[in-house]
Amino acid sequence: MISLSEVQERIFGSVRRLESCEVPLRDALGLVTAVDIVAGEAVPPFANTAMDGYAVRAGDTEGASPGSPVRLAVVAELPAGMGPTTPVGPGEAIRIMTGAPMPGGADAVVMVERTEPAGDGAVLVHEAVGAGTHVRPAAGDLAPGDLVFPAGTVLGPAHLGVLASIGIRDAPVVRRARVGVLSTGDELIEQGTLAPGQIRDSNRPMLLGLVADAGIEAVDLGSARDDESIIRRTLEDAFASCDAVLTSGGVSVGDYDYVKAAIDRIGRLEWQQVAIKPAKPLAFGMVGERPVFGLPGNPVSSLVSFELFARPALLQMMGHERRFRPVVPAMAEHAMHRKPDGKLHLDRVRVELRAGSFRAARTGDQASNVLSATAAANGLALLPDGDGVAEGDPVDVMRLDWPADH
Repeated sequence: MISLSEVQERIFGSVRRLESCEVPLRDALGLVTAVDIVAGEAVPPFANTAMDGYAVRAGDTEGASPGSPVRLAVVAELPAGMGPTTPVGPGEAIRIMTGAPMPGGADAVVMVERTEPAGDGAVLVHEAVGAGTHVRPAAGDLAPGDLVFPAGTVLGPAHLGVLASIGIRDAPVVRRARVGVLSTGDELIEQGTLAPGQIRDSNRPMLLGLVADAGIEAVDLGSARDDESIIRRTLEDAFASCDAVLTSGGVSVGDYDYVKAAIDRIGRLEWQQVAIKPAKPLAFGMVGERPVFGLPGNPVSSLVSFELFARPALLQMMGHERRFRPVVPAMAEHAMHRKPDGKLHLDRVRVELRAGSFRAARTGDQASNVLSATAAANGLALLPDGDGVAEGDPVDVMRLDWPADH
């Protein structure tokens, strides 16, 4: 058996970063900036008000209070989206709406809640304000030439808003990977009545969901019978348009080597026996510069293999520096026994925060074919080789519900 870290190192050293491109902001969520983003214009482009109220000269409000208001003549009204045409003179005010540009002569805004109409086109100001009160200065957020986001930034919703604010409509990013998912096996069906020896294909929907959840374009390659020529043709078609392929099934010792035989005709594939449980069997190879991951057929093993090997490798291809699920310290709610076997065990657990610390409890049967226990889990407890942990002992947990840590 090979250690987890050694297998990961081999895989991550084989995959290449995808090329850069420009994509519309609406398609850039979750992608990584390929270059430094520098502001080409100011945000905001002009000084504007942060409040509905009155644009004034701060000096004109000196001494104003609810018991002794200051009376100012209202000379204009300025909504957002309109440029100012009337300046504010001494003893004057302009009714102004949030986001509207500050008119000439004004250096502060009095909130409308601190005023009252006085009649005859005047307003009573009940609060003294200093210069700059409720005024957003031009370039207060970003100035031309500012570094907005360095290369390698993962674009979230707020990042997209910032890019829009500086006039960028197409983001320079490492392009999104396109990953095909293929199930293999004569025993698999999707619908209809099960014949003797048949099972439903649960791996492919799960893996398609895992790929999409990682921000990667998932391509459904369907199911292929245990026939080398069919698998080879399916893979050839897939690699013509996909950056990587995931297969499930046919990687355990003693299985028919249809996937390996098919890939060996168009690339190379190597079996690995990883010192982990579940997911000990793994196949990894390259077709040209495109990786192929042969994941185990047992659904839990397939999911664990994806999380440990495929997901971080695919994120690396898309330029992500933070690729691994975060690991948090937790306390075992109950004993998690295991037998020494030279492997790292990854038990499905539910993690909850209680009294300021994480508590982890197994979600059910830990057999590699029991997918229902995985659906109830939000983490994998990492149990080093040995006898496991006792109730109340510390245990590290990989959080499956948190995106990335490092």
